[in-house]
Amino acid sequence: MTFHDSAYRSDNPFDVPGSSGPTATTEADTDDVGPVRTSYAPDRDGDPDPGEIVWTWVPFEENDGRGKDRPVLVVAREEAGTLLGVQLSSKRHDGEHEWVALGAGPWDSSGRPSWAGLDRVLRVHEDGMRREACALDRERFDRVAGRLRERYGWS
Repeated sequence: MTFHDSAYRSDNPFDVPGSSGPTATTEADTDDVGPVRTSYAPDRDGDPDPGEIVWTWVPFEENDGRGKDRPVLVVAREEAGTLLGVQLSSKRHDGEHEWVALGAGPWDSSGRPSWAGLDRVLRVHEDGMRREACALDRERFDRVAGRLRERYGWS
């Protein structure tokens, strides 16, 4: 796994981890993911774990093949080994019910505050992420996980 502080760049869009093929990051159908148990288990070993923020390619909501390299908070690991996560955004979402304010952190090299989106759950493959950014602290993780449990009925 390669750790970079800058955005992943490639002349070939299919070189971007998570953008295509069997390790593509996709939007998960929350009705079909089965039982989900959110857990806080960061381990700075280079592998993505719940509670960590990773960088991967995230498809745009239009699902037209376009997307963007962005930070994702991993919230659960599925039995198949894939991970479930929510995208982070530096665009302000104050007062929007579908977003949880996280504040700033080391995942954003510009120090901008971030928000975690609750309306889309992403399925991330270990080989489809570009890098592990950092572990989110327990308090902020629990805030996001609690809202996801309320919304989707997870444990």
